[in-house]
Amino acid sequence: MIQIGTHQVALNDPFVIGGAVAAALVLLILLLVLRAVGRTARLTEPLAYQVNDLAHRVQSLSDGQHQLAGGLTHVSEAQAHAQSAMLKVMEGRLAEVSRQMTENLHGSATRTARSLGELQQRLETIDKAQEKIEKLSGNVLSLQDILSNKQTRGAFGEIQLHDIVGKALPSDSYTMQATLSNGRRADCLIHLPNPPGPIVIDSKFPLEAYEALRRASSQAELTDAARQLRTAVRTHINAISERYILEGETADGALMFLPSEAVYAELHANFPEIVREGFAARVWIVSPTTCMATLNTMRAVLKDARMREQAGAIRRELHMLFEDVRRLGERVERLDTHFTQAQNDVREIRISSEKAARRAGRLDNFDFEELAPDPVPDPAAHLVTREKG
Repeated sequence: MIQIGTHQVALNDPFVIGGAVAAALVLLILLLVLRAVGRTARLTEPLAYQVNDLAHRVQSLSDGQHQLAGGLTHVSEAQAHAQSAMLKVMEGRLAEVSRQMTENLHGSATRTARSLGELQQRLETIDKAQEKIEKLSGNVLSLQDILSNKQTRGAFGEIQLHDIVGKALPSDSYTMQATLSNGRRADCLIHLPNPPGPIVIDSKFPLEAYEALRRASSQAELTDAARQLRTAVRTHINAISERYILEGETADGALMFLPSEAVYAELHANFPEIVREGFAARVWIVSPTTCMATLNTMRAVLKDARMREQAGAIRRELHMLFEDVRRLGERVERLDTHFTQAQNDVREIRISSEKAARRAGRLDNFDFEELAPDPVPDPAAHLVTREKG
């Protein structure tokens, strides 16, 4: 028997046993349930953690979506603003480009018009030059016609010689087409003093032989043309030596003028023996250039001769110049004496003026008692001062 409060319970009582069994069963069931619940809790804890993490992620995703939406909105607004600014810039650029294109087109049109005008002027200049070339071609043909004739070619050489001599010498120092005592007429006679005396310049132009030499296309033609040129120049040298070198009347030499630098160069380059023959015959071959140099030397000789002729007059002029300089010195000396006297007079006037000023000052201040006679200057000292001046 078990005493439970005021009740006594018999352990062998079926009700008690049944109640105990029932209570034990209930307790067992509760234990089993609690155990299952604990096991379920342990099993559901990772799932709950995952669900919780998933919830956090969903929340983060939601927040990210909100942020992304805000960022997209900001980006959209910035893009719209940038597009607006870009459109404004592009509109300005397009306006500037349009303006520049307009100016460039206007400038291009102006430059094109100017270029067309200049082109027109140049075309006109070319047309004028073409006309001049055509005229020059005609003149060249005329010159060829002139040079093809011996007489006209001789006149051409004489005209060129006259032009060179006229530029180099005074007009009274030469005579064109001068006639000598032997009746021969020289193209030009230079009036040089003795020595060497008047010298003749004769113009020669062996053009045919030179042209044949230039046209030679074979050795035989070249040899024949060279022989012709030697013969022609040798003939001219002998003729000048015989006709224009006269003892007692002209100088002991003469000049052969070749009005062509090409012929002159050809002779000195390929026919030196002809040049030496001219030296031996006292005939010096000159071209337009060397003739001008020779004439300038002659001009110096003429100037020296004229200076000697005028030596007496020059001495007289020098003597008169010396007398003029002497008289000028005397007059300058007298003028210097007058200036010295004037300086002395001005100094004495200044002294008198200073004295008068002092006296006036004393009178103005009523300093009568202090008035005293000024010392009388020594006349001898005055004279000495003047003599020193």
